[in-house]
Amino acid sequence: MTTSAGNASSLDREKVLVLVKEQLAEILETTPDDIAEDVPFTDLGADSLALIELVEALEENLATYAAGFHIDDEDLEGLQSVRDAVDYVVVKLQVA
Repeated sequence: MTTSAGNASSLDREKVLVLVKEQLAEILETTPDDIAEDVPFTDLGADSLALIELVEALEENLATYAAGFHIDDEDLEGLQSVRDAVDYVVVKLQVA
């Protein structure tokens, strides 16, 4: 498996959304269907520890598409919902 930025082209917003919802559902012990894109993380029951787990899971999973993918600590405050996280990843990886 290659880990070059070129693989990001096989990733789109919908795939990022599914990944974020699946990872968050696993952390919160629920199903992806129970996670709305626009509901704040706090309303979903995600505390700061859950968000750190989400970031680590996303970094690990997205490294397949972009080697060394990293979510900067200073950007965490801006990630308030699934939509924020998805939009952040889409912009950072420059996917459609």
